[in-house]
Amino acid sequence: MPIWPPRPSIVPGTPAVHLCFGNYGGQRIQPGSWAKLVSFFEQIHADHVVLELARPGYGDLERLRDIGPKLRFGIGVIDIKTTVIETPEEVASRIQTAAKILGVERIAYVHPDCGFWMLARSIADAKIHALVAGRDLFEGRSAKDRTGGLTA
Repeated sequence: MPIWPPRPSIVPGTPAVHLCFGNYGGQRIQPGSWAKLVSFFEQIHADHVVLELARPGYGDLERLRDIGPKLRFGIGVIDIKTTVIETPEEVASRIQTAAKILGVERIAYVHPDCGFWMLARSIADAKIHALVAGRDLFEGRSAKDRTGGLTA
């Protein structure tokens, strides 16, 4: 029996599920791995799952690759648990890693691992700029060319 959402028609728009390991003061508050949730992912009624990946890494993606093709993935490429600003090259490399494992067609979005509530506005802004520039670099386009492609 599918477990989320119980009736997809209640949710207007595109249903998605955000999953992360928590953030309190830059610390992960939940142990675990994405590989342990494969059966959960197989049962949900959602277009995509939004995953925290920049901090824990992309090792579990190998296990997620075999989940039914109708489920796509939101790939966390910005670590919100550190004040270090990613370079566009780091972001592009993270997207490339996920695309090699999952296939670019399975990537619905690229995004920060979670919210920026623990970071200063200037740091959050710089991380968002790095996200967009890294996505553009991955797609081989300049900042002037922002149409289509992966959604950031």
